[in-house]
Amino acid sequence: MTDKPTPKPWIEAIHAYVPGKAHADDGRELIKLSANENPLGSSPAAIDALSGAKVPCAYPDPDSAELRAALGTLHGIDPARIVCGTGSDELLNLAVQAYAGPGDEVLFSNFSFAVYEIAARRCGATPIIAPDRDYGTDVSALIAAVTEKTRVVFLANPNNPTGSYLTASEVARLHAALPASALFVLDQAYAEYLTADEDDNGLALAAGHSNVLVTRTFSKIYGLAGERIGWATGHSDIIGSLNRIRGPFNVTNHGQAAALAAVGDQGFVAASRCHNARELARFVKVIESLGNHGLRPLPSKANFLLVLFEGRVTAEQAYLALAQGGYATRWLPGAGLPHGLRITIGTAEQMDDVSRILRGLIEAI
Repeated sequence: MTDKPTPKPWIEAIHAYVPGKAHADDGRELIKLSANENPLGSSPAAIDALSGAKVPCAYPDPDSAELRAALGTLHGIDPARIVCGTGSDELLNLAVQAYAGPGDEVLFSNFSFAVYEIAARRCGATPIIAPDRDYGTDVSALIAAVTEKTRVVFLANPNNPTGSYLTASEVARLHAALPASALFVLDQAYAEYLTADEDDNGLALAAGHSNVLVTRTFSKIYGLAGERIGWATGHSDIIGSLNRIRGPFNVTNHGQAAALAAVGDQGFVAASRCHNARELARFVKVIESLGNHGLRPLPSKANFLLVLFEGRVTAEQAYLALAQGGYATRWLPGAGLPHGLRITIGTAEQMDDVSRILRGLIEAI
């Protein structure tokens, strides 16, 4: 007996998720290029829908039925095979909770989304980290790390925080090598930034196999991070398991209304994709021009760029200089990337300013 409640030992092993900063150390509010939010904001239709949502005193639809129907129409999915969540984070955690526990293993690649390790540890499972290949996912390494204890395998495609991407053939190769008893969770938080010919075929995998779950979010290209809405699709048995353990009213009235309107405004999604492609390409050229000073941009298919500082200028120096200039970015020593700075693609003016600050830092050192 103890003199106070004692958490399970695997809870004590969790390092809590650290979100991107929005303020400088001196308290100044910064322009956030640290959380991969949409610099264009939200669809006007979604903003209008927020004002027309049900009053707060009424419980939301527990099944998000209208939203699931709209998602089903957009993506050609039976709405019965869709579940909505409080952001995709809730669904990622529920997937592990439903299929893994003490003595089981949850597998993912080095430099993957931080939530995967947290999701594994919170239910007592053991996180297994496969080696990367130049900061990208190494499918062969993941396959080699599979054991009889593997219960869940995570793949973010495109990946956060590196921006790396696997083709449909590589995703299929990974899935084909997994045992039927292992749940393959394909995290597509940034999938809408891909072009049609870059589709990794994840939704088709989820439709055709009993051990695939695809998760998506409204936090990125849809610009609804503050409303916390995500969704997932997979075999009816998987969706049934997640429905058993999710919160009964897990997506708010405002969240459902905004997401429903956002689904109907694919023009905003297309404009956001085009803006990101244009500004990402421009920023990559800037970083490449600074290559002789040790800056290296990792190939990115998302709405951010991970810049490696491999010369005299350090990532910490760049992080501090950008904060002094008014910008919050994501320095990643806690993710094993002390030489990496993840910078969200902002407006054209913001990216020009970030480029100016980085050039000035290099000239001063």
